[in-house]
Amino acid sequence: MGWQSVSFLTDASHAEPLCDALLEAGALSASIEDADAGTPDEQAQFGEPGSVNSPGWVRSRVLALFEADADVAAMLGAAAARAGLDDVPDFSVDILAEQNWVQLTQSQFEPIRVSQRLWIVPSWHVTPDPAAINLILDPGMAFGTGSHPTTRLCLEWLERHVVKDCSLLDYGCGSGILAIAAARLGAGRVAGVDIDPQAVEAACANAERNGVSGRFADSAQAVAGEYDLVVANILSNPLRVLAPAICAHVRSGGKLALSGILSEQSEEIIHIYADWLPLTVADACQGWVCLSGIKP
Repeated sequence: MGWQSVSFLTDASHAEPLCDALLEAGALSASIEDADAGTPDEQAQFGEPGSVNSPGWVRSRVLALFEADADVAAMLGAAAARAGLDDVPDFSVDILAEQNWVQLTQSQFEPIRVSQRLWIVPSWHVTPDPAAINLILDPGMAFGTGSHPTTRLCLEWLERHVVKDCSLLDYGCGSGILAIAAARLGAGRVAGVDIDPQAVEAACANAERNGVSGRFADSAQAVAGEYDLVVANILSNPLRVLAPAICAHVRSGGKLALSGILSEQSEEIIHIYADWLPLTVADACQGWVCLSGIKP
């Protein structure tokens, strides 16, 4: 038993109505992607919260999933009529066989070497270097598997700045990877906050998996205290808004690291944070930067 995967092209104005109509007609799922993805004509669509997005892809590809015995042609005809189209789009059908989806997902995640002594290892893998600091971390709903350049920039920054028994706050902790790494590198008191309850839950589970004692909480709760190190790997828009709150948790003489910032955004972020502490570009990778500074 399997499924029928259907694909066809349409324009931006009809893509979403067609998806809605397909779901009403009985499709198991329906999604839209840029038909020109991976080519020079690819269109950036989604940015940070608060940014202005274009209304859709001029050439949109609709992907829909149907039961194996579904009458795809009839269902597409009904959806096209409901979406206001005179003709049924030309479509292709691929048979999607049943698979071991857990095994397939796991095969996409391999251990990541961050540095000579630091690895990120999914729980189902054997540690490549038992003598290294191995962060056991499973990909999940929360951001932070170590594969994104911003996470790597922060991990490398932590390697340079964590000293024995220092305290650390991870503002926007996601999976908890930065706080966990700091603890494994020798930090004492570590904590993390996140706006997403699923992230808090994932961070707690990952900390326990790595034998780390840390406090992770929803950012709706008051975050108390000052820390030797504060890291915030989020995005430039929330970094702008949260500047006073983030800087309030850096003790005098303490250090702050910010990432999730594109190179062209760095000057503005540096200017905003100058009211609390001076920042400079500590490192860069693939168009992203890590900013760092010491609070006077």
